[in-house]
Amino acid sequence: MTALYARITRVRIDGRDLIRDIDLSIAQGRWTAIVGPNGAGKSTLLRAIAGLQRCDGETTLAGRPLHAWPPRERARQLAWMGQQETGADDLTALDVVLLGRLPHRPWLVPPTAADHDAARVAMEATQSWAWRERRLGSLSGGERQRVLLARALAVQAPLTLMDEPLAHLDPPHQAEWMALVRERVAAGHSVVSVLHELHLALQADHLVLMADGRIVHTGEPADPALHDALRRVFGPSLRIVQLEGRWVALPL
Repeated sequence: MTALYARITRVRIDGRDLIRDIDLSIAQGRWTAIVGPNGAGKSTLLRAIAGLQRCDGETTLAGRPLHAWPPRERARQLAWMGQQETGADDLTALDVVLLGRLPHRPWLVPPTAADHDAARVAMEATQSWAWRERRLGSLSGGERQRVLLARALAVQAPLTLMDEPLAHLDPPHQAEWMALVRERVAAGHSVVSVLHELHLALQADHLVLMADGRIVHTGEPADPALHDALRRVFGPSLRIVQLEGRWVALPL
């Protein structure tokens, strides 16, 4: 089944076409990683399919046009984690995570016990519960990133979009993030992540490779054609090998 489908003719910003001729299908219950060099259009594509960036084209979510979803219903179906998000520095970490529960209750209604339970579970999963009373602005980059991840998890949406979720995270917490993604996928949820960490992206179920604003290849990590495409885009010095059952990218 398809969780999301996007056919985007172009995204034009400041007189420039940043992405063009996109045809993208996201399978339900799988982890899809979007990769490519800087400036390839990865983040722009993610914002466009989330409905956060104007584009020429259309996206369907769970078989229904994205624009046809009432905002609150759409927010329950699709969770978003952006990069370098600002504007909540004065809120406590717990209050930030509780923002992820807004689609589940009427406007101006205080958080319920169920909302607090969902926030606690999400913060414990990202190991951020210990600083729940600290202001977001007082946290380090890695701590802040784990709180924002908890906010996305607290939505409990069938589809989660994450733009560079591993920024500021050290290797152990990157591994924990990957374990969380695997748990969500095992439970039937879908995850789409923009990643710079190619060695971790190769652990996804499906990769989308972008260059110059277009999708140049899609495939599973074991696909030799994907390996060839990655070398064409990132350069012939990239070596892709299998170690202990996992595909990894190494420089020659």
